[in-house]
Amino acid sequence: MQKKPKIRLTALLLTAALTLGACSTTSSSSSDDNVSSSGDKASFTIGYASGDPAAKKAIGDSIKRFTEANPDIEIKDMSENTSNSYLDWLKTKDAVGEFPDLVEMRDTEIFADAGKIVELPSDLIELFDSPPEVEGKVWNAPIAMNVPQGIIYSKKAYADAGITELPKTYDEFIAIQEKLKTSRITPLVVGGKDIFHMGFWVNKFLIDNVYAEDPDWNSKKTAQTVRFADANVVQAMTDYKALFQNYVDKGWLSTPDNQTVSFLITGKAAQLYSGTWMFSQIEEADPSFEYGFYAVPDRKGNLNVIGLSSPAGWTLSTEAAKNPEKTEAIKKFIRFFFEPEQYSQYLASVNGIPSTKEKVTYETGEAMQSALDLMTDPNVTKSLAINNWWGENLIPPQFRNWFYKKLQEMVLNDGDVKSYMEQVDAEYDNQVKANSM
Repeated sequence: MQKKPKIRLTALLLTAALTLGACSTTSSSSSDDNVSSSGDKASFTIGYASGDPAAKKAIGDSIKRFTEANPDIEIKDMSENTSNSYLDWLKTKDAVGEFPDLVEMRDTEIFADAGKIVELPSDLIELFDSPPEVEGKVWNAPIAMNVPQGIIYSKKAYADAGITELPKTYDEFIAIQEKLKTSRITPLVVGGKDIFHMGFWVNKFLIDNVYAEDPDWNSKKTAQTVRFADANVVQAMTDYKALFQNYVDKGWLSTPDNQTVSFLITGKAAQLYSGTWMFSQIEEADPSFEYGFYAVPDRKGNLNVIGLSSPAGWTLSTEAAKNPEKTEAIKKFIRFFFEPEQYSQYLASVNGIPSTKEKVTYETGEAMQSALDLMTDPNVTKSLAINNWWGENLIPPQFRNWFYKKLQEMVLNDGDVKSYMEQVDAEYDNQVKANSM
């Protein structure tokens, strides 16, 4: 297998630092500003993604419960609050000297190679069952396991369209879309205004056509032994384009992720393709709304879903680890977060799957049970999204968003799929080269 190119975070941060200009002049002493105690209180900053409102609230509630139980520790919540990608937000925070002490890390390898984070303390590793390693080291306390994504559908819309059975093949799934169109309801809503949302369908087709058969495809692409213009990827993106052009609400590019639930419960659309974290949002918006969940099969009738572990979760910054008092406060919070009584509340809020050795349970509904059944079914292939692989399979950090936006352009322009995939090949190779220099 080819040796992966090191990705230098310094280069990635250059644009952010130049853009921020004079603002960065105030940040050179931020490590001192954030490391010290606040009076008699130990103090640390915490950063995490806020794209999912339920997860943001659940983490906020966990912080509140912890500080109420530990009044001698102060946590400064600096959760992401921009429309940029989470990676871009973290890069910007680092550029201005505000990298969180405790951070929800998703791009572990990038920040580990840049020396921005430290390994998870050994006395915390024992909380988890075989957490993923990067270069032989455990860096993260996994907040939860990756959950499967699939179709969240209105039971009323299905009944009105005469749909009585769930699809056993992708062709049967398309037949359902035709029935929904005939019944005069938009089959699918997509929150395309938020670039991360585009990944749900993109990765469904990539997993079916690429990763289910070849989990090491990314490393082969980096080595230029496979291409996006190969037949299997072209087929995946052809299916993606056809789905968007024929069955997705026409306003998808201006629809934010947080409005997709409204489309579903008001009957503007019959289905949403997303993960289990959406269940709590649906139930909060309309407790009486009846919905179901299933994984979309491929053409052969196989079920392939996101479900492998990946190196992500609570991670200590290098600067925080230099301060013993701060480190102990962070470790205390992590242990609290994963205590069964507290952790079960977090998991119930986001419909998550526990990552701890100790058994943690909570009451689940019909839809969540369907998702859990997928995770325990040995006949269901588990995979990862294109940007969640690591090691030899790590993609250039800027590539994911560029790729998703290119696919948006392809759909809107009714572009030739193979021609677009040739452009994608060229961009991927250029980014690999740039990150290797």
